Amino acid sequence: MNAPILGITTYAPRENLERFHLPVAYVHAVRRAGAIPWLIPPGEPRVLELLAHLDGLVLSGGGDVDPDLYGGRKEHPQLYGVHKERDATELELARAAFEQKLPTLGICRGCQVINVAFGGSLIEHLPDEVGDGLAHRGVGPGTSSLHPVELTPGSRVAAIVGELHPRTASSHHQALRRVASGLDVVAWAADGTIEAVERADHPFYLAVQWHPEETAAVDPGQQRLFDALAAAALAYRKTKP
Repeated sequence: MNAPILGITTYAPRENLERFHLPVAYVHAVRRAGAIPWLIPPGEPRVLELLAHLDGLVLSGGGDVDPDLYGGRKEHPQLYGVHKERDATELELARAAFEQKLPTLGICRGCQVINVAFGGSLIEHLPDEVGDGLAHRGVGPGTSSLHPVELTPGSRVAAIVGELHPRTASSHHQALRRVASGLDVVAWAADGTIEAVERADHPFYLAVQWHPEETAAVDPGQQRLFDALAAAALAYRKTKP
């Protein structure tokens, strides 16, 4: 059987560089799962046509979602990387993937996109709400911290990862505030930050606030998130006409 094709959204151009980009760890994790990566740049006008070629979707990390999309504080000084074109593309992808029952994994920003797509809101800057006791990102720009999260027994994410207190790579300053209708919260950090959500009304539609791709090469539990997505993608392919 041919390998499943997994779309991966790419990061928007930064500063004055006219380049879409994506950390290579996403591609490596997808390839280890036996799938073929298909990179999706912001601004794609034919989302439904694109999805017809895919068997699964990864909504990747990156900059902040525009607060105007969830009624947030757009003047917050810690906001960064807001890109309206990327927001529009990924919100459409998130909704269309749900409607089409396309297997979907949201990662970091992707978790936030999924929440906003269905009416949820975000915390603009976590230290404002939960303090600095737990580091949710590394010291330098683009670096990560490692901390455990607590998964709900019986949840799909817990079943995939294979343990209830995995140590995760974290690189974010925002997280879910009001959880969208239809999403079940299935993981938390020690400070109460929401770390994973999933939908019971979809074959495979889940999202994690951490970055499993960063540790998947050495942590089988994190790699299994990509393996499970690839397996769901193969099953989805069989349903196509």
